[in-house]
Amino acid sequence: MGGGGGHEGGTTYKGFTIPRPKRWHVVTGKGLCAVMWFWVLYRAKQDGPVVLGWRHPWEGHGDHSHDHDHDHEHEASH
Repeated sequence: MGGGGGHEGGTTYKGFTIPRPKRWHVVTGKGLCAVMWFWVLYRAKQDGPVVLGWRHPWEGHGDHSHDHDHDHEHEASH
């Protein structure tokens, strides 16, 4: 079956030729890989203490809801 002669820029392994990826495939793959790692590290920063058992999930991320609850109390009194 076909020789290894006419394959440009590919790698042949046990008779199967793997073509070289196009440049846009390489650039897109690296870009998506970077987005994935930024997301993983961001989530690790946000949820790491909970995952590692250093903090309970119900302890919150700070007191962000305090002002929000105050607005609802103010609206209910009018």
